[in-house]
Amino acid sequence: MNGIDSWETLLGGFDFTPLLDILLSAVPALLCITLHELSHGLVAYRLGDTTARDAGRLTLNPLRHLDPMGLLMLVVFHFGYAKPVPVNMYRFKNPKRGMALTALAGPVSNLVIAAVFLFLYGLCYPGLTGSAAGGYLLRMLHLTAVISLGYAVFNIFPIPPLDGSKVLLSALSDEAYDRLMRYERYGSVLLLILLWTGVLSKPLSAAVNGLYRLLFPLARGGNALAAILFHT
Repeated sequence: MNGIDSWETLLGGFDFTPLLDILLSAVPALLCITLHELSHGLVAYRLGDTTARDAGRLTLNPLRHLDPMGLLMLVVFHFGYAKPVPVNMYRFKNPKRGMALTALAGPVSNLVIAAVFLFLYGLCYPGLTGSAAGGYLLRMLHLTAVISLGYAVFNIFPIPPLDGSKVLLSALSDEAYDRLMRYERYGSVLLLILLWTGVLSKPLSAAVNGLYRLLFPLARGGNALAAILFHT
């Protein structure tokens, strides 16, 4: 008994909150990544490019979309990226316009995800508070919205392989864009350094917080609807 008591005392000295947040972030991160990349592929497909479909990327299987470094960044920093969906811009009727729309589809999908999950957070809040399991579920709903906002904002930056670099195509000459994309393989390392050193943290956090405040009335709306439906 003394051994057990000692072990419990030892465990009581550790703060598991950061680890728990990482574990609870894993499923939301996979959801945000999967729907983000699927949106790219679907828009490209609708605009005439079947490359993503032919590569098996029009799928809800998250394993098809994962980039290990990008997932790690998303779970730890709440900013990250996935394995880019292959796109052949020359299959679009208007290559530059098609590429810009395809690139923007991912961040837009994340804004929609954030809006939906903030509403669900408000809707479920009255029924899930008061229990540990309910609290964890609420935390996951909230994290999904926050991670999705972070994913949307982060991917707008014009650094390869992020979506913002693809949107630049519509404003750059073909020669300038080709020069930019030559450095795509170094982009992941650069992004990790910028996040780790905190260079991007403040502007990213400010943008996410601004969008969060803009969308949070949806959570209040969900909470008000719950009060009407369940007389809470």
